[in-house]
Amino acid sequence: MPVPVTDRVVLADVAFHPYTEAELVAAVAAESAAGRGGTIVTPNIDILRLTRRDTEARGHVAAASYVVADGTPLVWASRLAGAALPERVAGSNLIWSLSAALAARTGSVYLLGGPPGVADRAGTVLAQRYPGLSVAGTASPSYGFFDDPAELDAVCAAVVAARPDLVFVGLGFPKQERLIARLVPELPRCWFVGCGAAIGFVAGEQRRAPAWMQRTGLEWLHRLASEPSRLARRYLVHDLPFAARLLLAAAAHRAPWPGGPRPSAVASAGDRP
Repeated sequence: MPVPVTDRVVLADVAFHPYTEAELVAAVAAESAAGRGGTIVTPNIDILRLTRRDTEARGHVAAASYVVADGTPLVWASRLAGAALPERVAGSNLIWSLSAALAARTGSVYLLGGPPGVADRAGTVLAQRYPGLSVAGTASPSYGFFDDPAELDAVCAAVVAARPDLVFVGLGFPKQERLIARLVPELPRCWFVGCGAAIGFVAGEQRRAPAWMQRTGLEWLHRLASEPSRLARRYLVHDLPFAARLLLAAAAHRAPWPGGPRPSAVASAGDRP
């Protein structure tokens, strides 16, 4: 079951579960095997920034069963604040590890997102990598499908009809969480992960940063170099200043860590506008 709020690490008003990737996968696998579904949100710096400004974004994160940090700067901030998150837990890694866990009990996944054909290719890759995993379905909806009630209804109906154990939704935050919120009541035994670009990575449509860049918190730089026109303003104008404020706030509000259960670290990144 999810860790109580009092045992979480709080950064910029978002309560994170202090889980390693392996711990999260084990928890979700146990819940899924017992027939209980839920949702996973993996905030990075950009999502954390959005939760400070946007009510919908805050609601999606607050409603998640598990909230884990997809960003090395968030781990750094938690350490500065005195209650360290154990590691980064990236959606781009969870698509592999959760699929492996489901394959061990012949579970099923549904892949939703990416340009036409990308989800199909990702499904083939996962099925080949993990014998025993069933790909219940794939979908690559059009860019504006949320504004087309007929297409939105068709996408949702297809997922519900497939009845997968887990759905990876790679539409970007908060669109993917908006779709997940619509699907959750229809599939209470299913798990949902908003996974951003992970489906494209699995399919080979995009290349992830080298492992050393992932370890050192520089994966954003690789993404920026890959898509400068789309990401320059987000990363350089918005996210870098926010990350700096978060780290300074964490250092300023460092909490002691006595013996016993992991405490909460509280760090703010400035007032909401």
